[in-house]
Amino acid sequence: MEDDDRVKELKAFEATNAGVKGLTDAGIEKVPRIFIRPADELVEELNYGQSSVQVPVIDLGDDREKVVRELGKASRELGIFQILNHGVDAEVMDAMLDGVRRFHDQDAEVKKQFHSRDVMQKVKYGSNVDLYRSRAANWRDSLTISLMASPRLEPDDLPLICRDSTIKYVEQVTSLGENLFELLSEALGLKKDHLGALKCGLGRTFIGHYYPPCPEPELTMGTSNHTDPSFLTILLQDQIGGLQALHNNQYINVDPLPGSLVVNIGDMLQIVTNDEFISPDHRVVANRAGPRISVAGFFTGDAISGTIYSPVVSENNRARYKDFTVGDYISKFFARPIDKSGLDEFRLQDEDNPQILSLCNDTL
Repeated sequence: MEDDDRVKELKAFEATNAGVKGLTDAGIEKVPRIFIRPADELVEELNYGQSSVQVPVIDLGDDREKVVRELGKASRELGIFQILNHGVDAEVMDAMLDGVRRFHDQDAEVKKQFHSRDVMQKVKYGSNVDLYRSRAANWRDSLTISLMASPRLEPDDLPLICRDSTIKYVEQVTSLGENLFELLSEALGLKKDHLGALKCGLGRTFIGHYYPPCPEPELTMGTSNHTDPSFLTILLQDQIGGLQALHNNQYINVDPLPGSLVVNIGDMLQIVTNDEFISPDHRVVANRAGPRISVAGFFTGDAISGTIYSPVVSENNRARYKDFTVGDYISKFFARPIDKSGLDEFRLQDEDNPQILSLCNDTL
């Protein structure tokens, strides 16, 4: 009966087309039950400490050899870092944040034309991609622009209120992604075009998140702890903060740094690098301040031609993951709560790996 009541509450929330912002506009003082984290999760939270570790800040304008070395170190140890002198203009970033804010600040009736749960829809607005699969809804609304099925961005597909700012931002961040894939290829000891040749930056999804102020932030999350279903993620965040990355069972605050972008390794790159690079667990805490605005750009590889991606292995380094296609990886992502990592689904167990079985048999 409790599950039936929850589904009814979820459907009633979604039927408003107003998202979480609609709740705050209505002046609520208590977090609705569908957003409250389960008791066991709140207890588990006590096991996590707060880390004093600082997320690396890498200046892409430095000597290339130094940049490659620092990117490699950060990608292996934390999987997340901030970058400066990245080539995305400050005014373009500011306009993108403002455009996302203005879209979400519109009346629900205006945003309704984009409201959808269709994963194939190119541009859509909604709240919580895993609303009916998660144990607790997250305190955020999102505008999603998917360039996975087609890399071309059609201006008429975009909301007019943020059209120009989005086009400019996507163009510059796409160029930045191509540059980062070259630098990361070199950090792996490969030719600089290696990840580019794999079309790791072909598919892209940009999501403009809107985190309204929360009356009881200790009871819910802005975004649950998760890893990203991408090769690489480039994040633009405003100055409110709330992003945290998990390292050694402690959360690191990724504090906003003016002019910077946050970059993190995604699941697909961890698989392709065979665990050399780390896809970090990260989350966004709810906040009494707000709204917090962020824009996540996910580089998701080639979902168009069915490219098969495999871990890079050597004689002394067995494959730790199954081969995958982007389509298969993303479809599995949409079938589970976001706090369940896709790495677990694709990781090989010893009995799945013929190389390990052969080694075992040789020792009998």
